[in-house]
Parts: sequence; C-alpha cells; structure tokens
Amino acid sequence: MDWIEKERKFILQTYTRQPVVIERSEGCYVYDTEGRRYLDLVAGIATVSIGHSNKYLVERVREQLEKLIHISNLYYTIPQIELAEKLSQITGMDKFFFCNSGTEAVEAALKFARKATGKKKFVSFTGDFHGRTMGALSVTYKEKFRKPFMPLVEPVEFAEFNNIEELDRKVDEETAAVILELVQGEAGVYPADAEFVKAILELREKYGFLLIVDEVQTGFGRTGKWFAKDHYAVKPDIMTMAKAMGSGMPIGCCAVSEEVAEKIEAGDHGSTFGGNPVACIASMATIEFIERRALVENSARVGKYFVRLLKEHFENVRGMGLMIGFEVDDAISFVKKCLKRGLLVNNTSERSIRLVPPLIITEKEVTQALEVMVS
Repeated sequence: MDWIEKERKFILQTYTRQPVVIERSEGCYVYDTEGRRYLDLVAGIATVSIGHSNKYLVERVREQLEKLIHISNLYYTIPQIELAEKLSQITGMDKFFFCNSGTEAVEAALKFARKATGKKKFVSFTGDFHGRTMGALSVTYKEKFRKPFMPLVEPVEFAEFNNIEELDRKVDEETAAVILELVQGEAGVYPADAEFVKAILELREKYGFLLIVDEVQTGFGRTGKWFAKDHYAVKPDIMTMAKAMGSGMPIGCCAVSEEVAEKIEAGDHGSTFGGNPVACIASMATIEFIERRALVENSARVGKYFVRLLKEHFENVRGMGLMIGFEVDDAISFVKKCLKRGLLVNNTSERSIRLVPPLIITEKEVTQALEVMVS
C-alpha cells in the first residue's frame, strides 16, 4: 500500500514530512514499513526521553488503562495528585495545571500572568518559539508563523535575545510577563547568556513583572540537568513543560509559584483531558525511569562527548547536554543523506542541524551516528 499517497489524500497538509513511514520502535531506533532500521536523533522532537516503547512505561500505562482511562476534572484522581507532588520535588515550583501539549501550557501561562498581575503586555525574544495556537503564537518570533493569523494577542514586544540594552528598552511598568526559552530550540539551539538572565531578574525586581520560563523542549534532563533553569539557578514565577514529560504520551503542564497561585480562581482555566490518569502515569513512569537510570547525568556526559566529536568536523557546535546544534552547508541535503544511511536528524534552518536523541543514547551509538554524518 502507498501510505504516503493515502496520507496526501486524507490528511491536511500542514507538515513537511520525510519520505519514510515509521511502523515500530525500540530504544534509540525506529523501523519503517520495509523493515529498515534508523538511529533516531530526533526522538519525536526532544520528546521520547527514555527511549521508544520503553518497557517500564508500557507496563505502567497498561496497568492504568485497565483501571481508569478517563474521568474528568469534575473529580479527583490519584495519578494527577501524585504527579503534581513529584513535580514539586524536581522543579521547585508550587502548584501545577495539567494540559496536553506545550502550546497549551504556554496559553495557560499567558492567562495566569495576566490574571495575577492585572497587566496585559508580554515581552518575548528574537528566535523564541512558544507554540502555534493564538496566544502562544503571539509570543513566537518568526514572522512567517504569525503573519497569516494576525491580529493576535496584543500588546507583545520582541527584544533581541541576549541583548541587555534592548531588553531594558522593552520592559516597563505595563509588562505582565517576560517569556523566555533559556535554550532556544527551534532557533537552532542557542543558550541564554548568564548575564542576560541576571539582567532579566534585576528588571523583574524593578518593574514587578512575572518571569515565564518555557521548558517545553529543555525539560526532564534534556540539557544535562533536570531543567534548563537549573543551569542558571533561576526560580521562575511560571514555568511550562511538555514534550519529554511523558516520553511520547501527550501531556503538558504549567507550573506556578505560590504567589501566582493565590491569584488564580476556579473557572479561570480548564481542560477536558488535562491531567488524564493515563498520561499522568506515563509521566510518573518517565520521571522514575530517568531517576533510576541516572539519565540526567547520562545526558550531560554523552552530550559532552557528542559535542567534542562534532567539533572535529562541523562549524558552530553548541548546546547543553543532549540538546545540540551545529552548522552545515546545506541542512536539507544533510538530513536527506542521513535518512538514506539510516540516521534521523532534524534541521531548523537552511544551515542549522538540531540533535535531541533519547536520553538513553550511548557513546557507542553517538560514534555510529557521527560516522554516518561525515561519510
């Protein structure tokens, strides 16, 4: 059967896909309908953190499926409460709102920031990506994403990333929140400067705006620490999470400080599927597996090894942990070459490659990947 042709007939063409139909997976590998194996350095775009079809996660999810699939937030469920308690331990945040994706988490963050401050204005940064729904899109920088759907949420201003002087000009007494990716993902993996983050915190003290840290792509061990904020010793007022949170199962979360939580009331936000018991169990299993296998440490160690090897062959190699970017002459051709040779990589621009493999990847697999890239 020609699955690709059938997809074109029945599915809205909002994605640019690679010409391969993935049928099954295991660990760091996926397999197409022809049985060919690929080493996966995309991991569902930084999502499949503990490996494809992880047996521990599958068993935990199977147990929950047989017990309770869904009920609604009209009632209490144990997995949701247990997950919130666990997240408080690893994030340092106080209260949690569950949803189904990163963009939904950002939508919640924007609403909570306005409710908590009574202000309307948001400041984001050049290169930032926060999602494609109307609110999240409003604070996403790339014009080609925003322009067809204007007018969006206003007022929003964009300051140059890592430019303290421009940041100082953009924020003021009317600013509800500054929203920030500490490591920009879609832009090509660019970390924030420590002095830039310090300046944001100082301006927060001056003007009283909230700091929203978007950890959708950087969370759960991706950068070599549990969260990117841990590299900067930052406690946000609001923090968004998703992607690796469920290692492939759809779940997102907006975390807030106690001070913000005090301003949020019943009815201010909601989600039919948010905090679904199956998704919450998948997230608990993900966190437990990361802890038991020391995958945060593995991300830091193998990431350093990967960066060292890449620097021997490629330009402008950068990143944290297993969130790595580098430049090639023609990124689109590079992705196609790797695909033909059994390696999945992703480009974020005409020259930039992003690597976000499962956190279980080994140095041996990294070496194999590099051999494919340079051959």
